[in-house]
Amino acid sequence: MTESESLEYLEELGKTGIVPGLDRIREFLRRLGNPQDQLRFVHFAGTNGKGSTLSYVGSALECAGLQVGYYTSPAVVHPREIIRVGKRKITKDAICRGMERIRECNEAMKAEGSGSVSRFEAETALAFLYFLEAGCDMVMLECGMGGEQDATNVITAPQVSVITSISYDHMKFLGNTLGEIAAQKAGIMRPGIPTVTCAQDPEAMAVLRQRAESLGAPLVVADVSEAKNVKYGLQKQRFSYGFYKNLEISVPGAVQITNAVLAVAVLATLQIPENAIRKGLLQMTWPGRFTVIGKKPLFIVDGAHNEDAALQLAKSLDLYFTNKRILFIMGILKDKEVRRIAEITAPYADQIFTVKTPDNPRAMDALELARVVAEFNPRVTATDSVEEAAELVKLMAAPEDVIVAFGSLSFLGILMKDAEKKKATGKKV
Repeated sequence: MTESESLEYLEELGKTGIVPGLDRIREFLRRLGNPQDQLRFVHFAGTNGKGSTLSYVGSALECAGLQVGYYTSPAVVHPREIIRVGKRKITKDAICRGMERIRECNEAMKAEGSGSVSRFEAETALAFLYFLEAGCDMVMLECGMGGEQDATNVITAPQVSVITSISYDHMKFLGNTLGEIAAQKAGIMRPGIPTVTCAQDPEAMAVLRQRAESLGAPLVVADVSEAKNVKYGLQKQRFSYGFYKNLEISVPGAVQITNAVLAVAVLATLQIPENAIRKGLLQMTWPGRFTVIGKKPLFIVDGAHNEDAALQLAKSLDLYFTNKRILFIMGILKDKEVRRIAEITAPYADQIFTVKTPDNPRAMDALELARVVAEFNPRVTATDSVEEAAELVKLMAAPEDVIVAFGSLSFLGILMKDAEKKKATGKKV
């Protein structure tokens, strides 16, 4: 298979939608030789903060000399970036070889009447095959959705289970209360294996504690309120936590201190040396999470796509940009808490441009989104494309203003790719 054929096959598998459950992926991996059983994992579940926390942990492990694999979703700029070893995306050759095996196995299962795997299941199998081939010492494994019924939960014994902030998202599949959602996330816990989490809503925390106790799994709670000497900034942020004094991170955003504290607790559980923790935290980058892609005006992209993430974005705007004129580009999927996200964020903006995320059947129409936003801020304009919104907002913004594009990561990827091209050619972003 060529790379384009591989990606087309994945697109075809994606038409089946979300299919929770582990029976099919277990059988599929059995036919592929169970590559996951020969790998070591740190397994991440949660509503928000998985990607950042995962990246802090992985970066420190790399600084400790380990070969680290990363399986994350969704892709922001390129489909191959969801599977990485270090900073290197899965190679074109590897995706072609792996997808050849996956297609052959899947077509055989279909012919036998066992059904087809979903896109996420195929990508998960591809990741396991690649990480084994690459000789990874540890894999940072992110749940796609939930935990208990997520395809990644086919692994049997992670080194540590990590549960980041739990809030409302994917309620159709995970439940309508924080307790029900937490029960799904808690499905990644394993008997006797440590679970590290952050401070949670009491209802969610009660579920996690009960599950941990029933499994005899030590539960470590990393509470950001115990962080000392916290200093926020757009270039660097600093904090002390436990025995670790004056740790620094280079990723901006108010919530990043919470994510870094959680990562430190995970790394301490793994007994990683302090010098690797310090270096790893500072070196970590995570595109699409309060990422600066342009200056004068300051241009930030942020994947705030649900209520909790919108609250964190609002906190960051309060923290960094008091008395600044702010302009928004918004693009949100229609199955998210659109009205609540608009209610939280819209009052911050002097002007808002809405976009429809391209090539996504779940995308909300720009005009429909503008109508919702107008309930909270009348200075809103629906645009025909992401590119048009970017041009309009730049025309309107003064050098001292702040542009914030947020919502669906897939539309943010367009802006980030455009910024990368302009920087490569020396043009102003």
